[in-house]
Amino acid sequence: MKKVFFTFMLLSFSIVGACSDKEEKPNVPNKPQEEEHQSHENQQESPKTNKEDTVASITQAGVLKNIKDQLKTNLPITLPKGLPITEGAFLTATTKAETNQVEIVFLESKEYLPINDIKLKQPDRATVIARLSVQQYESTDETNKQISFENFSQNGGQEVDLGFNIKGYQDAGVGSLWTGWNEGRWAVATHTRTDNPETGVKLAKQAVQFLETHMLPIPKQNGFAHLDVYESGNLIVWQDGKLVYTLDSIKNPLKALEIATAFYH
Repeated sequence: MKKVFFTFMLLSFSIVGACSDKEEKPNVPNKPQEEEHQSHENQQESPKTNKEDTVASITQAGVLKNIKDQLKTNLPITLPKGLPITEGAFLTATTKAETNQVEIVFLESKEYLPINDIKLKQPDRATVIARLSVQQYESTDETNKQISFENFSQNGGQEVDLGFNIKGYQDAGVGSLWTGWNEGRWAVATHTRTDNPETGVKLAKQAVQFLETHMLPIPKQNGFAHLDVYESGNLIVWQDGKLVYTLDSIKNPLKALEIATAFYH
């Protein structure tokens, strides 16, 4: 601060001395060469610093607001409060909007890229986090047909303890093994192969533990989550009146749950 004040005073005195030949130039000592060099470096670095500060100020909340603005849709959709991204990465997205449907592909990039930037089509510039599609139907009755509530306790199957007083039920068929349970109006199931049954139960227990401290969005009326051990078929769908939300293109099943719980408001 002292250096800045000293420099400001020096410039002020120089301007006053140049404006009037009658006034006596103040006897100000010359700045040391090292100080002048440092001051010049600071002036060169300031544009870069300002640019970095501007980019860093683009928060997830700001990006999500921009996404909603760019959709230009009348559908009363809800977006997540945030998404899990790599530290130091930037959140961005591509968007599509039609009369009764919107699609958002959430991505992360190492550099700041605006929403719908053409560079987002290049796989080496951005990585997909999740895809969200929201479809509006003509009536809630039609919406209810899209997702029927599944009560695993009534479906039978081998009972398994998932912890936190929750019972799961295993059902096998055609090389697949499902472990399903209910949380309110949600039906949640993990998928593995019959030759690797332990991984399905392990993932189910991890999901149950996660949902003890995180809330899925409240479906009106129903919702289901399919979590895949092999990270190839994660799918989360829920109703909200005439709207049906679908989350997919998420590799990690627990990340899928984390993103879904970010829709809880």
